[in-house]
Amino acid sequence: MLTAVVTALLSLLLLLGRTAFCQYSSDQCSWKGSGLTHEGHARDVEQVYLRCSQGSLEWLYPTGAIIVNLRPNTASPAAARLSICIKPSRDSSGTNLYLDRTGKLRLLLREQDQAQGKVHCFSIQEGALFIEAVPHTDISRKTTAFQYELVSDRLGADVHSLAAPCTPCTDAEMLLAVCTSDFVARGSIKKVEQEEELSSVTVEISRLYRQKTQVFVSGGVRVRRWTGQVKMPLRCGAKLGDGEFLFTGAVRFGEAWMGCAPRYKDFLRLYRDAQQQGTNPCHVDTD
Repeated sequence: MLTAVVTALLSLLLLLGRTAFCQYSSDQCSWKGSGLTHEGHARDVEQVYLRCSQGSLEWLYPTGAIIVNLRPNTASPAAARLSICIKPSRDSSGTNLYLDRTGKLRLLLREQDQAQGKVHCFSIQEGALFIEAVPHTDISRKTTAFQYELVSDRLGADVHSLAAPCTPCTDAEMLLAVCTSDFVARGSIKKVEQEEELSSVTVEISRLYRQKTQVFVSGGVRVRRWTGQVKMPLRCGAKLGDGEFLFTGAVRFGEAWMGCAPRYKDFLRLYRDAQQQGTNPCHVDTD
Protein backbone atom coordinates (compact mmCIF):
# COMPACT_ATOMS: atom_id res chain seq x y z
CA MET A 1 0.00 0.00 0.00
CA LEU A 2 2.81 2.39 0.97
CA THR A 3 4.67 1.51 -2.23
CA ALA A 4 1.61 2.40 -4.30
CA VAL A 5 1.30 5.79 -2.57
CA VAL A 6 4.99 6.59 -3.11
CA THR A 7 4.72 5.58 -6.76
CA ALA A 8 1.69 7.85 -7.24
CA LEU A 9 3.46 10.78 -5.57
CA LEU A 10 6.54 10.30 -7.75
CA SER A 11 4.38 10.21 -10.88
CA LEU A 12 2.65 13.44 -9.81
CA LEU A 13 6.01 15.16 -9.16
CA LEU A 14 7.31 14.07 -12.56
CA LEU A 15 4.17 15.40 -14.26
CA LEU A 16 4.48 18.75 -12.46
CA GLY A 17 8.16 18.90 -13.38
CA ARG A 18 7.35 18.35 -17.03
CA THR A 19 4.66 21.04 -16.93
CA ALA A 20 7.05 23.55 -15.38
CA PHE A 21 9.69 22.73 -17.95
CA CYS A 22 7.21 23.31 -20.77
CA GLN A 23 6.38 26.73 -19.34
CA TYR A 24 9.98 27.85 -18.93
CA SER A 25 13.29 26.77 -20.43
CA SER A 26 16.49 28.73 -20.83
CA ASP A 27 20.19 28.53 -21.49
CA GLN A 28 22.88 31.15 -22.10
CA CYS A 29 21.68 31.68 -25.68
CA SER A 30 17.93 31.16 -25.90
CA TRP A 31 14.84 31.49 -23.72
CA LYS A 32 11.36 30.03 -23.93
CA GLY A 33 8.66 30.92 -21.44
CA SER A 34 4.94 31.13 -20.93
CA GLY A 35 2.72 33.96 -19.70
CA LEU A 36 0.64 31.34 -17.93
CA THR A 37 3.20 31.48 -15.12
CA HIS A 38 2.10 35.13 -14.67
CA GLU A 39 -1.58 34.23 -14.53
CA GLY A 40 -3.18 36.32 -11.80
CA HIS A 41 -0.05 38.53 -11.71
CA ALA A 42 -0.47 40.52 -14.93
CA ARG A 43 1.85 43.26 -13.68
CA ASP A 44 4.77 40.93 -13.03
CA VAL A 45 8.06 41.78 -14.76
CA GLU A 46 10.55 38.95 -15.24
CA GLN A 47 14.27 39.41 -15.93
CA VAL A 48 15.84 37.28 -18.70
CA TYR A 49 19.60 37.15 -19.36
CA LEU A 50 21.05 36.02 -22.70
CA ARG A 51 24.84 36.05 -23.12
CA CYS A 52 25.59 34.50 -26.52
CA SER A 53 26.40 36.10 -29.86
CA GLN A 54 23.17 34.67 -31.30
CA GLY A 55 20.06 32.89 -30.14
CA SER A 56 16.29 33.17 -29.90
CA LEU A 57 13.39 34.02 -27.63
CA GLU A 58 9.86 32.60 -27.60
CA TRP A 59 7.20 33.87 -25.19
CA LEU A 60 3.93 31.95 -25.32
CA TYR A 61 0.64 33.49 -24.17
CA PRO A 62 2.30 36.77 -23.09
CA THR A 63 0.99 38.57 -20.01
CA GLY A 64 2.72 41.25 -17.95
CA ALA A 65 6.21 42.02 -19.18
CA ILE A 66 9.75 40.67 -19.42
CA ILE A 67 13.07 42.51 -19.56
CA VAL A 68 15.60 40.83 -21.84
CA ASN A 69 19.21 41.66 -21.05
CA LEU A 70 21.34 40.85 -24.11
CA ARG A 71 24.89 40.92 -22.82
CA PRO A 72 27.89 39.14 -24.35
CA ASN A 73 29.85 36.97 -21.95
CA THR A 74 32.96 39.14 -22.14
CA ALA A 75 34.58 41.90 -20.13
CA SER A 76 36.34 43.35 -23.18
CA PRO A 77 35.87 47.11 -23.77
CA ALA A 78 35.11 46.19 -27.40
CA ALA A 79 31.78 44.74 -26.23
CA ALA A 80 30.51 48.30 -25.70
CA ARG A 81 30.80 48.89 -29.45
CA LEU A 82 28.50 46.03 -30.39
CA SER A 83 25.00 46.33 -31.80
CA ILE A 84 22.11 43.90 -31.44
CA CYS A 85 19.90 42.89 -34.35
CA ILE A 86 16.57 41.14 -33.87
CA LYS A 87 14.42 39.47 -36.51
CA PRO A 88 10.81 38.81 -35.41
CA SER A 89 9.00 35.71 -36.59
CA ARG A 90 6.30 36.51 -39.16
CA ASP A 91 3.64 35.15 -36.81
CA SER A 92 4.98 37.03 -33.77
CA SER A 93 2.22 38.88 -31.88
CA GLY A 94 0.88 39.82 -28.47
CA THR A 95 3.47 42.39 -27.36
CA ASN A 96 5.13 45.74 -28.01
CA LEU A 97 8.94 45.94 -27.86
CA TYR A 98 10.73 48.85 -26.21
CA LEU A 99 14.31 49.77 -25.36
CA ASP A 100 14.72 50.27 -21.63
CA ARG A 101 17.60 52.46 -20.52
CA THR A 102 17.61 53.23 -16.80
CA GLY A 103 13.82 53.13 -16.68
CA LYS A 104 13.20 55.29 -19.74
CA LEU A 105 11.34 53.46 -22.52
CA ARG A 106 11.67 54.06 -26.26
CA LEU A 107 9.35 52.20 -28.64
CA LEU A 108 11.24 49.87 -30.96
CA LEU A 109 8.54 47.71 -32.52
CA ARG A 110 4.74 47.66 -32.29
CA GLU A 111 2.76 44.43 -32.25
CA GLN A 112 1.34 44.95 -35.74
CA ASP A 113 4.80 45.59 -37.23
CA GLN A 114 6.34 42.31 -36.09
CA ALA A 115 4.61 40.25 -38.79
CA GLN A 116 6.74 42.00 -41.44
CA GLY A 117 9.71 39.99 -40.23
CA LYS A 118 12.11 42.91 -40.77
CA VAL A 119 15.44 43.13 -39.00
CA HIS A 120 15.85 45.92 -36.46
CA CYS A 121 19.20 46.85 -34.93
CA PHE A 122 20.25 49.01 -31.99
CA SER A 123 23.41 49.73 -30.04
CA ILE A 124 24.05 47.61 -26.97
CA GLN A 125 24.43 50.91 -25.12
CA GLU A 126 20.76 51.76 -25.74
CA GLY A 127 19.64 49.39 -23.02
CA ALA A 128 17.72 46.17 -22.50
CA LEU A 129 14.64 44.98 -24.38
CA PHE A 130 11.41 45.63 -22.50
CA ILE A 131 8.71 43.36 -23.92
CA GLU A 132 5.22 44.29 -22.73
CA ALA A 133 2.12 42.20 -23.36
CA VAL A 134 -0.73 43.94 -25.19
CA PRO A 135 -4.05 43.24 -23.41
CA HIS A 136 -6.18 40.73 -25.33
CA THR A 137 -9.32 38.88 -24.33
CA ASP A 138 -7.88 35.72 -25.89
CA ILE A 139 -4.13 35.10 -25.55
CA SER A 140 -4.28 31.45 -26.64
CA ARG A 141 -3.08 32.33 -30.16
CA LYS A 142 -0.46 34.91 -29.13
CA THR A 143 3.27 34.18 -29.22
CA THR A 144 6.15 36.63 -29.35
CA ALA A 145 9.22 35.14 -31.04
CA PHE A 146 12.40 36.48 -32.55
CA GLN A 147 16.01 35.61 -33.33
CA TYR A 148 18.86 37.85 -32.27
CA GLU A 149 22.50 38.33 -33.26
CA LEU A 150 25.27 40.55 -31.97
CA VAL A 151 27.07 42.43 -34.74
CA SER A 152 29.82 44.99 -35.05
CA ASP A 153 28.82 48.65 -35.10
CA ARG A 154 29.64 48.83 -38.82
CA LEU A 155 26.93 46.30 -39.60
CA GLY A 156 24.52 47.46 -36.92
CA ALA A 157 24.74 51.21 -37.42
CA ASP A 158 21.44 51.46 -39.27
CA VAL A 159 18.49 50.64 -37.00
CA HIS A 160 16.43 49.27 -39.92
CA SER A 161 19.13 47.40 -41.81
CA LEU A 162 21.92 44.91 -41.35
CA ALA A 163 24.08 46.66 -43.88
CA ALA A 164 26.59 49.41 -43.36
CA PRO A 165 25.96 52.89 -44.77
CA CYS A 166 26.60 53.07 -48.52
CA THR A 167 30.05 54.57 -48.27
CA PRO A 168 33.20 53.14 -49.91
CA CYS A 169 35.50 51.22 -47.60
CA THR A 170 38.83 52.75 -46.71
CA ASP A 171 42.03 50.91 -47.67
CA ALA A 172 42.43 49.68 -44.09
CA GLU A 173 38.82 48.44 -43.97
CA MET A 174 39.24 46.55 -47.24
CA LEU A 175 42.36 44.77 -46.02
CA LEU A 176 40.73 43.91 -42.70
CA ALA A 177 37.49 42.73 -44.37
CA VAL A 178 39.39 39.98 -46.18
CA CYS A 179 40.56 38.65 -42.82
CA THR A 180 37.40 38.97 -40.75
CA SER A 181 34.37 38.66 -43.07
CA ASP A 182 32.01 35.69 -43.04
CA PHE A 183 32.58 35.27 -46.77
CA VAL A 184 35.35 36.34 -49.15
CA ALA A 185 35.06 35.60 -52.86
CA ARG A 186 36.26 36.83 -56.23
CA GLY A 187 33.69 37.08 -58.99
CA SER A 188 31.30 39.12 -61.09
CA ILE A 189 27.78 40.52 -60.85
CA LYS A 190 25.28 38.71 -63.06
CA LYS A 191 21.93 40.19 -62.05
CA VAL A 192 20.46 42.84 -59.74
CA GLU A 193 16.85 42.57 -58.58
CA GLN A 194 15.06 45.21 -56.56
CA GLU A 195 12.98 44.09 -53.62
CA GLU A 196 11.28 46.06 -50.85
CA GLU A 197 13.96 48.32 -49.32
CA LEU A 198 16.81 46.16 -50.63
CA SER A 199 18.59 44.85 -53.71
CA SER A 200 19.32 41.17 -54.29
CA VAL A 201 22.57 40.77 -56.20
CA THR A 202 23.23 37.49 -58.01
CA VAL A 203 26.95 36.84 -58.29
CA GLU A 204 29.10 34.24 -60.03
CA ILE A 205 32.25 33.26 -58.16
CA SER A 206 35.49 32.21 -59.83
CA ARG A 207 37.56 31.96 -56.63
CA LEU A 208 36.07 31.17 -53.21
CA TYR A 209 38.42 32.07 -50.37
CA ARG A 210 36.07 31.53 -47.43
CA GLN A 211 32.40 31.20 -46.50
CA LYS A 212 31.01 30.76 -42.99
CA THR A 213 27.88 29.03 -44.26
CA GLN A 214 26.87 27.88 -47.73
CA VAL A 215 26.25 31.28 -49.26
CA PHE A 216 27.62 30.24 -52.65
CA VAL A 217 26.64 26.94 -54.26
CA SER A 218 29.01 24.99 -56.47
CA GLY A 219 28.11 24.37 -60.11
CA GLY A 220 29.49 20.83 -59.88
CA VAL A 221 32.73 18.90 -59.46
CA ARG A 222 33.97 19.69 -62.97
CA VAL A 223 32.83 23.31 -62.90
CA ARG A 224 35.00 25.52 -60.68
CA ARG A 225 32.28 28.13 -60.34
CA TRP A 226 29.89 29.08 -57.58
CA THR A 227 26.73 31.20 -57.59
CA GLY A 228 24.82 32.94 -54.84
CA GLN A 229 22.81 35.96 -53.78
CA VAL A 230 23.98 38.85 -51.64
CA LYS A 231 21.73 41.54 -50.12
CA MET A 232 22.31 45.29 -50.17
CA PRO A 233 20.15 48.27 -49.13
CA LEU A 234 18.17 49.63 -52.07
CA ARG A 235 19.59 53.12 -51.50
CA CYS A 236 23.09 51.85 -52.31
CA GLY A 237 22.07 51.66 -55.98
CA ALA A 238 23.58 48.27 -56.83
CA LYS A 239 23.97 47.77 -60.57
CA LEU A 240 25.61 45.49 -63.09
CA GLY A 241 29.30 46.14 -63.63
CA ASP A 242 31.96 44.74 -65.94
CA GLY A 243 35.03 43.02 -64.58
CA GLU A 244 35.68 41.13 -61.36
CA PHE A 245 35.13 42.22 -57.78
CA LEU A 246 36.27 40.98 -54.39
CA PHE A 247 33.06 40.35 -52.46
CA THR A 248 33.21 40.39 -48.67
CA GLY A 249 30.45 40.59 -46.10
CA ALA A 250 28.52 39.09 -43.24
CA VAL A 251 25.95 36.31 -42.90
CA ARG A 252 23.04 37.38 -40.72
CA PHE A 253 20.00 35.20 -40.02
CA GLY A 254 21.05 32.93 -42.88
CA GLU A 255 21.33 35.74 -45.46
CA ALA A 256 24.50 37.17 -47.00
CA TRP A 257 24.96 40.95 -46.72
CA MET A 258 27.53 42.83 -48.77
CA GLY A 259 30.38 44.57 -46.99
CA CYS A 260 33.44 45.87 -48.82
CA ALA A 261 33.36 45.00 -52.55
CA PRO A 262 36.27 46.64 -54.39
CA ARG A 263 37.15 45.83 -57.97
CA TYR A 264 39.58 42.93 -57.80
CA LYS A 265 42.35 44.79 -59.65
CA ASP A 266 42.11 47.65 -57.11
CA PHE A 267 42.27 45.22 -54.19
CA LEU A 268 45.22 43.40 -55.76
CA ARG A 269 47.18 46.63 -56.08
CA LEU A 270 46.33 47.62 -52.49
CA TYR A 271 47.21 44.19 -51.10
CA ARG A 272 50.56 44.01 -52.88
CA ASP A 273 51.51 47.47 -51.63
CA ALA A 274 50.60 46.38 -48.07
CA GLN A 275 52.64 43.20 -48.51
CA GLN A 276 55.72 45.15 -49.51
CA GLN A 277 55.30 47.44 -46.50
CA GLY A 278 54.51 44.55 -44.16
CA THR A 279 51.15 46.03 -43.17
CA ASN A 280 48.77 43.39 -44.55
CA PRO A 281 46.75 42.03 -41.57
CA CYS A 282 46.56 38.49 -42.99
CA HIS A 283 47.73 36.45 -45.97
CA VAL A 284 45.58 36.07 -49.10
CA ASP A 285 46.52 33.68 -51.89
CA THR A 286 46.32 35.96 -54.93
CA ASP A 287 47.99 33.54 -57.39
